[in-house]
Amino acid sequence: MEQFGQILLPVAFFAIFYFLVIRPQSKRAKEHRAMVNSLTVGSEIIFAGGLMGRIKALEGDYAVVSLNNNTDVKVQRASVISVLPAGTIESV
Repeated sequence: MEQFGQILLPVAFFAIFYFLVIRPQSKRAKEHRAMVNSLTVGSEIIFAGGLMGRIKALEGDYAVVSLNNNTDVKVQRASVISVLPAGTIESV
């Protein structure tokens, strides 16, 4: 019976760790991948630096983002953290 307890305790700790840390993190990563794959030209976004802009072009793993009328930047698509509702940039 003592051997059963020695095996059960680490298994229980791993199960708790899995459900509290690993599973939620993989779920967030999956949602982020889906969001990045759904980006389209014209989408208004916020990327990791906190800047807001509108996607002007998609080039593989990169997006050309227009920050204003004169400024375009090229960022990795994975750095996009949020897609904003249409018209958000004009209202800010």
